[in-house]
Amino acid sequence: MSGTHWNETSADVIVVGAGAAGLWAAERAAREGRSVLLLEKTARTGSKVLASGGTRCNLTTTLDARPAAALFGKSGARFLETAFRVLPPRAVRARFEELGVPTVDAPLEKIFPTSGRAVDVRDALERAALTAGVRIELECPVERVEPAPDGTWILAIAGGRVARAARVILCPGGKSYPRTGTTGDGYRWLDDLGLEEVEPVPALAPLQSPAAWVRELAGISIQEGEARLVDAAGVVIGRRRRPVLFTHRGLSGPGAMDLSESVARARVDADRKRVRVELALRIDLAPDLGADALRALLLEAGGRAGGPTLSRVLPFEVPRRLLEAVARQAGLREPDPRANQIEREARTRLVDALKGLSVPVDDTLGFDQAEVTAGGLALHEVDAGSLRVKKHPGLYAIGEILDLQGPIGGLNFQAAFATAELAGRAAAR
Repeated sequence: MSGTHWNETSADVIVVGAGAAGLWAAERAAREGRSVLLLEKTARTGSKVLASGGTRCNLTTTLDARPAAALFGKSGARFLETAFRVLPPRAVRARFEELGVPTVDAPLEKIFPTSGRAVDVRDALERAALTAGVRIELECPVERVEPAPDGTWILAIAGGRVARAARVILCPGGKSYPRTGTTGDGYRWLDDLGLEEVEPVPALAPLQSPAAWVRELAGISIQEGEARLVDAAGVVIGRRRRPVLFTHRGLSGPGAMDLSESVARARVDADRKRVRVELALRIDLAPDLGADALRALLLEAGGRAGGPTLSRVLPFEVPRRLLEAVARQAGLREPDPRANQIEREARTRLVDALKGLSVPVDDTLGFDQAEVTAGGLALHEVDAGSLRVKKHPGLYAIGEILDLQGPIGGLNFQAAFATAELAGRAAAR
């Protein structure tokens, strides 16, 4: 592995982007006996790996292949069927064990390195690539990717350098965490090659709320709630049963961040039409308790002698500040009234608030804080069995540059590794 010192070079396979997908694909192709050159624009490999999971790296999921793929939506699940069958989550985990990175289960179907160190994951991928014979060149920003008349590919590198290969695997990432080098370079190459793209937007990003009362709840976490994203007409756009965290700017946590792509796309549409975004995240504080059951519980408590307060009646814990927000939304005069003082109409509003505390949302916090990019190369442009770009022989695309996005929980790393496995094999043939 080195910095750049050549003006022109060639290899059987060139991989562009030394992230999770690139390192895996390069090593896989090299193990097939091919000469492989891995080009990385920054001064180190795996920058996003190092930053992921709070520097712990949630590298895959405990889910089996089929339910894991289903979390990418219908089109994503169809596209990933072969990749996840060839390299299911358990195989990713086994491979890291082989590479000296034992793993451990965590809540919410997550898998982390036992050490809790993302650097161990990055180092294992880099070491495996180098051991397989991959030549890694750092600080090599690719400027153009062009097919040559002889059927090879020519890559123009900053500074006037050139690289040539019969096979090229593109995995430059998207636009999320641009400080790690993912600044959307690949989209320009796709445009130049006449390939269809889905507009990239931030995904797995915290949400922004314009409501001042939301910021007053900063630090409060709802562990067992269900979040539903609804539009101005109350139509549910998406839902996730995952923890939600109130922040000084809005909402975070997987329950909110998993729905951020829809927020980002609604914002783009609204900007085009020059209208306001009117979305809300409705948080069900008691997803295991139906509205009728909750109403009956409040009614029964209202008939008891002494009249217990609302906080004592609820069979689940609600932090005081959050209960005050619920009471305000329900139009109650007191934040923690006695059950026998809650009139019928107020009780109905209270149940509605407990089953759907409505938080207005007007944007995400953008690519700077997005864990992944949604959008990218349209899936119909790519062969799902090999990750070959159909219109361009010898060109492959994997990882985040594809229009694939799964929720938080190691799913996007799983997709990166699985698509890399297929592309690495195919490019080496």
